[in-house]
Amino acid sequence: MAYNILHTVLGSLLVLLFRLKASGRDNLPAGGCVVACNHNSLLDPPVIGCSLPIARRVHFMAKDELFKIPVFGWFIARMGAFPVRRGMSDRSAIREAIRLLKSGETVGMFPEGTRSKTGQLGIPQPGMAMLAVKAGVPVVPAAIIGTNKLFRDGCLFPAFTVKFGRPIHSLAGRTDRENGEFLTNTVMAEIARLLEEGR
Repeated sequence: MAYNILHTVLGSLLVLLFRLKASGRDNLPAGGCVVACNHNSLLDPPVIGCSLPIARRVHFMAKDELFKIPVFGWFIARMGAFPVRRGMSDRSAIREAIRLLKSGETVGMFPEGTRSKTGQLGIPQPGMAMLAVKAGVPVVPAAIIGTNKLFRDGCLFPAFTVKFGRPIHSLAGRTDRENGEFLTNTVMAEIARLLEEGR
C-alpha cells in the first residue's frame, strides 16, 4: 500500500515538474530481469521506478548508510530498495538480488557503480552482468536523459526522458565469464545508443 501511494504521488510530481516521459516499456519481458541504466543523479532510481507501472516494482541496491537516515531510509525501503555494503563483496545483498530475480522481480542496476559527474558513461563494473548470469535472466538497457541537467546552468526543471531498449540475453554454451563480458559490452553499447538517440 505504501509503495502504491508513494509511486503515484512521486510519479505525478515527476510528470508535473519534469515532464517525465518513457518509451519502450513493452520491451520489459514477463518475469525477472535486470534493468541497467546510466547514472547521473540521486533522482535516477525513482525516475526509473515511476517510468514503469506500479505492478512492475524495481528493486535497487542502495548503500546501507542511507537506510539509517530518518525518514529517507523508510522512504527508500518502501520504494523497494535493499541495502548493500560498499567497498566489499556483500554476499547477503547479492543473494537478495538473485532471490528477487529468480522470483520474477525486476532489479535495477547502475553498471558504472557510481554517478557520472560529466553526464558521460563511465567504466562498467562486473556486478550487473554477474547477477544476470547467475539468476538466468535477461538485461534490459535503459537510458535516463535529462537528470544530469538538474540545477545546472540555471536549469531548475529540465525535461526527463527514459528509453528502455530490448532485452539482452546470455549466449548459450558460453562460460559465465564470457557471458559476463558479452552482457557488459553489449548493454553499455546499447545504453550509449539510446542516450544518443534521445539527444
